[in-house]
Amino acid sequence: MNFKLETKNTADFLILYPIGELDVYNTGAFKEKALKAYNEDKKNILFDCKDLKYLDSTGLGSLMFILKNIKENGHKIVIENLNSSIMKLFKITQLDEVFEIRG
Repeated sequence: MNFKLETKNTADFLILYPIGELDVYNTGAFKEKALKAYNEDKKNILFDCKDLKYLDSTGLGSLMFILKNIKENGHKIVIENLNSSIMKLFKITQLDEVFEIRG
């Protein structure tokens, strides 16, 4: 399955919508596009993952990479609408304590 990242800007958040499978094949493009959008309007990022079907360890690493970059400016990442298998991955790796995760 292909991967796509859509963006939307609101007053409070840069909302990023990852769609499809975020894995080793597309994390480079994901990081580049996410940071490009962030650098155009620096604010907290909300990942709405309602259409994210799969996430592997490189996808988790890319989220950590993005977080490290935006924390330098005092911003945070909020993640919402994770499916149960991806949420399990966050819990196993204890990244549910690093990111703010909403239902």
